[in-house]
Amino acid sequence: MMLEGPARRLTIVVGENDTWHGRPLYTEIVHRAHAAGLAGASVFRGIEGFGASNHIHTTRILSLSEDLPVAVVIVDRAEPVHRFVDEVAPLVQEGLITLADVEVVRYVGRGNRGAGGEQ
Repeated sequence: MMLEGPARRLTIVVGENDTWHGRPLYTEIVHRAHAAGLAGASVFRGIEGFGASNHIHTTRILSLSEDLPVAVVIVDRAEPVHRFVDEVAPLVQEGLITLADVEVVRYVGRGNRGAGGEQ
């Protein structure tokens, strides 16, 4: 897939323990993004944070939390991202969903490289 220039970034922040029908919610979101044909999705695990509940979650040993924040980040053209938001927004019972305009400078996968990793 070619992706360059103006795009939209979707960020969904949920709890690590949030689930959808028995599987992690972030996993459900990534698999739905893949099925929707979006350019890509990545999940980032937070080491500390708080949100609307105002409860601090942290990895520090003296304050062990079992529900750290995770962010699912998806970048693609605006139209497919907006369609996807409509699909996944009902899954997020607690969390944050944001959209931002971004500029894609480079989007290259392993299958797009020449011999020796050259472009």
